[in-house]
Parts: sequence; C-alpha cells; structure tokens
Amino acid sequence: METTIQASRELLDKLRMMKIHEKESYEDLIWDLIEDRMEFSESTKKNIAQSEKEIRGGKVHKWGDVKRELNINV
Repeated sequence: METTIQASRELLDKLRMMKIHEKESYEDLIWDLIEDRMEFSESTKKNIAQSEKEIRGGKVHKWGDVKRELNINV
C-alpha cells in the first residue's frame, strides 16, 4: 500500500538539493538516508572496537585531567 507524507517546504527544498540526479525519487533518496544512518563503515567498526577495548583496559581520561588540559572551569 502506498501513502503520502507531509513535509514542510523547507524540508522539501533540502531533499530536492540532496538528489543525485533530477529523476531520483524521494523514496530512493529517503532509503539511502536511512541506510547511511544504519550502516557503519569497516573503519568505523574497527575504531569502535578499539575504543571499547581501551575502555575495558582502563585507558580513559579522568574528568579532572580533561578540565585542566582544556582549561575548563566548571
């Protein structure tokens, strides 16, 4: 079953600018946007795994050290 959706003029203009080619459908564009948010590159997956390993190993920045390094006064 097909349906319609409501979008503001501003959103429609932004979607129009995001189209790769003029004949690309809004459905194809929206599916591409959804896929982009759901999928991480292999590099990103590797970085996440490395970060998780470092955290489990205790390699974390202490808030006090971060504040001093960045000269934050909170």
